[in-house]
Order: sequence, then C-alpha cells, then structure tokens
Amino acid sequence: MRLRVEFTTEPFDLDEAPAHAVVAREVIQAADLDAVDVGPFGNTAEGGADEVLTAVDSLLRKALASGATRVSLQLNVIGDDTP
Repeated sequence: MRLRVEFTTEPFDLDEAPAHAVVAREVIQAADLDAVDVGPFGNTAEGGADEVLTAVDSLLRKALASGATRVSLQLNVIGDDTP
C-alpha cells in the first residue's frame, strides 16, 4: 500500500521558519519517501505505508517537542503495491 501525507505545523512565523517547522521538514526529507515537496505553508510526501507511518510518528514527536502547538495532517491511500 502507498500513502500520501500532507502536513503543516503551527504556530506560523512569516519572518523565519520556526524550529518545529524545520524539524518536521528535516524528518520528512531524511525519510525513505518518494515525491517529497516542502513549502512555506504545507508539505507533502509519498511512499510505502511502513515508511510513511514511521516518518509521521517521528514528525509528530519531534515537532511537538520543538514547540509546535498544532500539527494538521492528512493521510491518503494512493495505491497498493502488493501483487
């Protein structure tokens, strides 16, 4: 199964990326995921279910520990890799 995750962290800071946003992006960029796209107002990534769920767990834990007060997350099943 393949998944797509879309997420944002808050609070926003338009002058510079807050620590929780930087940490969340680093987690996603370091994970073994496909089609990673990070932006100022939202981030997306795709990959196998295990890889996405592992990255989401780490992202949530590290973003909250770095000061996030809200993490908005959407997870979609986009395909099934099993024969």
